[in-house]
Amino acid sequence: MTASIHDSGYKKLFSNRTIFRQLIETFIEEDWVKELDFSTCETLDKSFISDHYKETESDLIYQVKLRGKIIYIYILLEFQSRVDRFMVVRVLNYISNFYLDYVANRKRVKQLPAIFPIVLYNGKRKWTAKQEIAELIEAEPVLGDYALHFKYLLLDEKMYNREHLLTIRNIVSTLFLAETHYDIHLLETELLNLYEREDDKQAVSLFLNWFRQLALYGKVPPEDYVKLDSVYRTKEEVQSMLAATFEEERKRIYQAGREEGREEGREEGREEVLRETILQLLTFRFEIDEVRQAEFRQRLLKIQDQAVLTALLNCLLQKESQMEDFIKLLDTALA
Repeated sequence: MTASIHDSGYKKLFSNRTIFRQLIETFIEEDWVKELDFSTCETLDKSFISDHYKETESDLIYQVKLRGKIIYIYILLEFQSRVDRFMVVRVLNYISNFYLDYVANRKRVKQLPAIFPIVLYNGKRKWTAKQEIAELIEAEPVLGDYALHFKYLLLDEKMYNREHLLTIRNIVSTLFLAETHYDIHLLETELLNLYEREDDKQAVSLFLNWFRQLALYGKVPPEDYVKLDSVYRTKEEVQSMLAATFEEERKRIYQAGREEGREEGREEGREEVLRETILQLLTFRFEIDEVRQAEFRQRLLKIQDQAVLTALLNCLLQKESQMEDFIKLLDTALA
């Protein structure tokens, strides 16, 4: 999308049992996952994060049976632009609070339940924080077995390339695809096919409605969560919704391209910005595929004159201009 998809409604998405199950079964590569009884899974309606973090983080705790015993899966949804070096300390704190609450609200507790901690990260920056707390603590060999150890599992959405996600094709992989490899033409097809493939129409409708809200409005405020629950009954309904949503998205990208291109194009040494803006406008005005994008990119790389690139950009910014007009001007520039 024109802006990075953020955490609005993310917690509601992963509170859906089908979406949660797809996340765990598809992206947690542990043998014991195959033994989870997802028919028993449910979320705990309780927050274990401090007031300081409530506006910037979301967390979920699921309970689910593994080999007949209840275990807990803790998911921290992380969206901050800055990678927190001490994330592992915070996760440990949340889990410690959970255990304190668990003991306080149950009589005759003999053992604490197992908890599997996950951090799901969708930020743009590379994740550099340590996952093992021992790596943040000054080493003191004499402590031996008494040195502190704790580790969470990181799911960084950027870890998965487009080709891999397209081999999975479920709700969560499509979410990751939209987050990290946004392509309007590809998503139009993938979202419609996802609706047809997915048996749980309520879960896939939740995702589609969330996607629509963000594409149109840039956010999903809590008061609009009820709108996410409407269920699409037919493929035609979804097709109509996607057509309208992506048309609005194209208009927004086109307008952004006009403004960015004119502003950035005035600066010295901005040839690459001009080329990228030209390619964006070509894509969203004329719906060129990846092959043609690559062809145009190679031709544009041969042009080093900013004035010529600006002229090509201005051609695309004229509403009445056609592809033929642009190609004619490009051919002249390369002659």
